[in-house]
Amino acid sequence: MRKVLATSVVLFLLVSGDALAEWNEASSDHFVIYADESEKEIRKYSERLESFHSAMSVVLPSKDTKPSPSNRVTVYVVRSDRMVRKLYGSGGSDSRYMQGFYLPRAGGSLAIIPPIDISSGGTPSESERVLMHEYAHHFMFENASYLVPRWYGEGFAEFFSTAKFEPDGAVGLGLPAQHRAYDLFEAKDVSIEQLLDSKLYETRKWRSYDSFYGRSWLLFHYLFTDADRRDQIIDYLKRLNRGEAELPAAAAAFGDLQALDKTLDHYVKQRQWTYFKVPAGKLSLGQITVRKLSTGEAEIMPVRIRSKRGVGEKSAPEVVADAREVAAEYPDDPAVQAALAEAEFDAGNDDAAIVAADKALAAAPTNMTALIQKGYALARIARKAKTEDAWKAARRHFVAVNKIENDNPIPLIYFYLSFVQQDKEPPKTALDGLEWALELAPYDASLRMMVANQEMKEKRFADAVRTISPLAYNPHLKADNPAIDLLNKAREELAASTTVATGEAATH
Repeated sequence: MRKVLATSVVLFLLVSGDALAEWNEASSDHFVIYADESEKEIRKYSERLESFHSAMSVVLPSKDTKPSPSNRVTVYVVRSDRMVRKLYGSGGSDSRYMQGFYLPRAGGSLAIIPPIDISSGGTPSESERVLMHEYAHHFMFENASYLVPRWYGEGFAEFFSTAKFEPDGAVGLGLPAQHRAYDLFEAKDVSIEQLLDSKLYETRKWRSYDSFYGRSWLLFHYLFTDADRRDQIIDYLKRLNRGEAELPAAAAAFGDLQALDKTLDHYVKQRQWTYFKVPAGKLSLGQITVRKLSTGEAEIMPVRIRSKRGVGEKSAPEVVADAREVAAEYPDDPAVQAALAEAEFDAGNDDAAIVAADKALAAAPTNMTALIQKGYALARIARKAKTEDAWKAARRHFVAVNKIENDNPIPLIYFYLSFVQQDKEPPKTALDGLEWALELAPYDASLRMMVANQEMKEKRFADAVRTISPLAYNPHLKADNPAIDLLNKAREELAASTTVATGEAATH
């Protein structure tokens, strides 16, 4: 009975009574948004997100490439802050105040946020600011394949999260972070050494709220908006990526750190702030299309959101039970059947997942959720069966999916894994596909680790250093980040191999 009640609470919080009729999807070059909002509201929000992306592309070096449809960031707008926290789950004290979260995944990056009020003007709401902060992380990983320390990553994201949308269509970037005022003036001080040295910060005696985020924003703002100091940032990052320790690299690039700390104390008190205003004429929003979801799609949305967030051993049976109930009511809706396939797979029911996926594909042959879930089920069947025929069936499927959407990283990853999990040496096509998947989804931490480990296995130590470096101080990873150990090992192996090669050259 408790399980039933808990599931009912989730359903009620996600959608209530007459809300189903209003679910819309806004599709653009870089985002897909699902919201229980009017067409006008969801289109406006889509325009703001695309404006934000475009403005960042103007002021920062970027690849400026359009992702494949499945590799866009999907934004789910749920009923309330409470629902956001319910979906996020227990995650320490910070989760009590959470107003949105983001999960970077190859072929499935998503953000979950509460409703956004954009009627008050160009200043973003708190939930919109949270999303822009997280998307800034996404943008940086997508365009910068090098190591950045924690303060820099957070300062970067805070800097861009304060975007302002002007009535004339312009976007302001780098406005004062008013939401960090408490951090800067009231919270526990973080010294310049603790700010710049990630390991030193981790050894601090207190674990309560401190000025780290505010001070990170302040330092980034000071350095990035000063043309001369901006060159120092480049020097600093180069030093870090050559393997210099954090504090010596900072001192060499920025000068006397105590003097820098005092400068920041004065900088925070200034009355006028420099920021970047990107005119509307320099922005490219691309095409935005809005469609109303079918009744079945709206009904299955609570299941879909919970599945995409990720389920556990306890919640998977609850989600699949809800999915079956909706699927029985809408047996011919491909979106409903695709969501059922995902729920069945998550619950461990591979045959049922394939049946639901095939039903969806009969009506919509290119439904990517159905295609991917069927592939997952075939791969798990192969791992259990351990037969060549089962593995070949899984590989054929992922090859077929790759032909439908060539730049979707998931088929590339699972084609490679099909050989590794069968204890076979992956062929060159699989290895090339894996590396291309990382090019497509450089923000996926597990994929980056996978590629780096493969490069270590092939003794490509210089490549491994470049691959793993961006993860070393990834703010989304825990303090015991395994990327740091892998980076140190790759550097040691690279140094040893270079020494051996130099020694051999000297004897000839």
